[in-house]
Amino acid sequence: MKWQGRQGSSNVEDRRGMGGKGVIGGGIGLVIVIIITLLGGNPGDFLGTGQNTGSSSTAYQETAQDKELAQFVSVVLADTEKVWADVFRKEGLQYKNPVLVLYSGSVESACGTAGSSVGPFYCPGDSKLYIDLSFYQELQDQFKAPGDFAMAYVIAHEVGHHVQTLLGTTEQLEPLRAKLSQTEYNKFQVRFELQADYLAGVWAYHAQQMDLLEQGDLEEALTAASAVGDDRIQKQAQGYVVPDSFTHGTSEQRKRWFNKGFQGGNLQGGDTFNAQEL
Repeated sequence: MKWQGRQGSSNVEDRRGMGGKGVIGGGIGLVIVIIITLLGGNPGDFLGTGQNTGSSSTAYQETAQDKELAQFVSVVLADTEKVWADVFRKEGLQYKNPVLVLYSGSVESACGTAGSSVGPFYCPGDSKLYIDLSFYQELQDQFKAPGDFAMAYVIAHEVGHHVQTLLGTTEQLEPLRAKLSQTEYNKFQVRFELQADYLAGVWAYHAQQMDLLEQGDLEEALTAASAVGDDRIQKQAQGYVVPDSFTHGTSEQRKRWFNKGFQGGNLQGGDTFNAQEL
């Protein structure tokens, strides 16, 4: 992705080194949280409900790689601001920029307090995206999804959740939680997450129109989308898959909806809730 030397967003809040209180503890419970909330989900269900380990504030020293990554995510955020402001304007709507919070170790949000192992997430309660830049290394090493545009996809997916909040989709989904069984609710959650993937693809389409993509970028995003499919994560974590517990969609579904957004480039093609086939 062509990002060096371009203007970043002013909506970045740097909390690295500050830590948080009541951090979710480690162990099996945390692995479950990773599977369910990775790249979005609804962290409000899990954040702040684990064991209280107290404050985890530690001294933070920014490395050269961290500095470059911070600049990169800021530029990507700025690109999403431009794209979504334009898309919303064409629909007769007004886009409100989210804030991206950089943190290290743990962080407090309106959705609760989380450790970095939860992965990047969006909190509709404060309209903020939260990311520990160490996730970039995890994306390369653990998920085998290298490349800057793989990370851009992650950010675009979380911004997709912000778009859903602004359009009222998040608000419509929440009441179903109390009305449906967990299995039935999971089906709606999958459609919700796949829509965020579609919206990430819409952003990528416009980034391409702005001549920001380089050769191999699309493949990097598709690899990342595939790497965080429920089936692949569950297979790696426990050796088998449980479709009824899926909350984000399979690797194939996540790739398909991202690519659909990338091909269409508009809001109209992303109605995952009424789609006959996912």
